[in-house]
Amino acid sequence: MANTKTHVVTTINSEQTEFLCEPRQTLLEVLRDVLDMTGTKEGCGDGNCGACTVLMDGRLVLSCLTLGAEAADAEITTIEGIAGGHDLHPIQQCFLEDAALQCGVCTPGFIVATKDLLDKNPDPSEHEIRFWLANNLCRCTGYDKIVRAVQDSAKRIRERAGEVTA
Repeated sequence: MANTKTHVVTTINSEQTEFLCEPRQTLLEVLRDVLDMTGTKEGCGDGNCGACTVLMDGRLVLSCLTLGAEAADAEITTIEGIAGGHDLHPIQQCFLEDAALQCGVCTPGFIVATKDLLDKNPDPSEHEIRFWLANNLCRCTGYDKIVRAVQDSAKRIRERAGEVTA
């Protein structure tokens, strides 16, 4: 039996996108291998590390466990969609400034998850940050720098919105 490919029309990072994928091909494989969007990383391939985290229809999903065909008619945001053109998003800037990354494999997943957290809760407590990011694993930096980067980015975003004075 010949492999049949599925035609998928979706929106990725605010741009309508079309692709063909095998029925069992993951969204991660589609993003990296078909669409050449290599920012989303594969850490474990079995949904345990969070490196491949993307937003789909406003919720965090692990792209290694999501079929590419499931992206049909969805709104997807990847790490490439977080920055504003050539300008880093405050979350990305704070991750750099606070040295909250080393090898970089987990970083895209942490940043996408942080963006989702701060969109829902612009002033999370340390406990809320740690709980929200519990499904993302880092093998290099430890979590204190990551938590600090999330706290700093939350403050920076609130300052830009005029909610906090410096």
